[in-house]
Amino acid sequence: MISPDLASHTAAQLQCQESLYKQIALRISELIEHGTLRPGERVPSVRKCSEQQNVSIATVMQAYRLLEDRGVIEARPQSGYYVRAQRWSPPPEPSMSKPAPRAVEVQVSDLVMQVVTAGRDPSLIRLGASLPSPELFPVRELHRALSSVGRRSPLTAHSYDAPPGNQALRVQVARRAMEAGCTLAPDDIVTTVGVTEALNLCLRAVAKPGDVIAIETPTFFGVLHIIEALGMRVCEIPTYPREGICLDELEARLNCCRIKACVFTLNFSNPLGSCMPDEKKQQLVKMLSEREIPLIEDDIYGNLAFGPTRPKVAKAFDENGWVMLCDSFTKTLSPGYRVGWVAPGRFKAKVEFLKYVNTAASASLPQMAIAEFLQNGGFDHHLRKIRRLYSSQVQLMTEAISRYFPPGTKLTRPTGGMCLWVELPSNVDALKVYHLAMAAKISTAPGPLFSAKQKYQNFLRLNCGNPWSERIENAVRELGRIITRVASEAGRPKNGD
Repeated sequence: MISPDLASHTAAQLQCQESLYKQIALRISELIEHGTLRPGERVPSVRKCSEQQNVSIATVMQAYRLLEDRGVIEARPQSGYYVRAQRWSPPPEPSMSKPAPRAVEVQVSDLVMQVVTAGRDPSLIRLGASLPSPELFPVRELHRALSSVGRRSPLTAHSYDAPPGNQALRVQVARRAMEAGCTLAPDDIVTTVGVTEALNLCLRAVAKPGDVIAIETPTFFGVLHIIEALGMRVCEIPTYPREGICLDELEARLNCCRIKACVFTLNFSNPLGSCMPDEKKQQLVKMLSEREIPLIEDDIYGNLAFGPTRPKVAKAFDENGWVMLCDSFTKTLSPGYRVGWVAPGRFKAKVEFLKYVNTAASASLPQMAIAEFLQNGGFDHHLRKIRRLYSSQVQLMTEAISRYFPPGTKLTRPTGGMCLWVELPSNVDALKVYHLAMAAKISTAPGPLFSAKQKYQNFLRLNCGNPWSERIENAVRELGRIITRVASEAGRPKNGD
């Protein structure tokens, strides 16, 4: 029989333990409410919290389970506990784009160069360029790899690596392609100076000046820039903000326009962030290969999925070599190394020839360093880290836009990448917003950059590649004030928006 004193002592202990875990739950809740811990950020691990609060692991687990039941935090398998996204309604999404069903000349170069040149100012808060912050790159690890391969193979590092490029890198790229559902051999791959050269070489291999290239719209202005420089025309394909190009509209344009090739970013496109479902990629490849029309696939954002599964590439469904898969390590490892690659399928010989004519070879040492980094297994760990960061930063930017931008704003909801495509009220001139924001030392990417005829006058692309900070939030707040002022000066929105 338990004595009354022992029973009383046990009850007191249980009451004390219950009080402790509720206190810890309250402290974590306050950190979240005050903004110290933001949605998407990891809360202290169970062990760390136990040490900080000088309580048992069991007590912390009780506190975290209580917070999880209340919807304040969420557990992620093999990752820990994270602050749950706040329950709020984001702005509505933009509608599918509706370009004219005809081929047009591209006229963006002057505007692109103006924006790119102005964006070099180091004092700017960079909300425009779709580039990660340099602090997110594995700089030390890459420097070690660079030094290591330079010491081991000094002669190779200082020699031409003629097309198809560095063998070790092509082996690593071929191995990683399996994750995207693609079976490639090292000899299928040609290394390039970033994805820009890869796209350029592919277009030159399959088309000539005056030919019509199908593109999604809106599309990355770099693609438009290349097409304009090559003297080609474009046929813009209506595009959904979530699932990418409309296949029915593409088929209709294939029947009425003399389309020579297609250039699409099917996984987390820039600027929409759209991701075409795998079954539609298969339909797309079949549609184009039956007509013997090359698909130039830019998969530069494919590794930046927010979820646990990387989407497949269209190349995974290519049986006859009509898909030319382009990629680079610019968005994941280092823009400055300028290391990219292409798997050009049946056009490999032509691409190799053009590569040799264009640059003779890519720089050897950066290729060797990235091959070393990939072989040592650091890339997967790095990808997991930046995927979590980009997911969190897109969420935080979405919340900030919801707070600070005027009513009538619409916003995409990407599931990967680092961009948000923002539709402003219809009376807002994005170019005017761009100039006013630049005067306030905030860079944006105005919508007209992303259209062959400088449409999307009331759109902006915003970059979520910078770690969230008070400085970024203040910049978004100021940008919201500028947009509100421009909207007010312009008067009533068009079409009743």
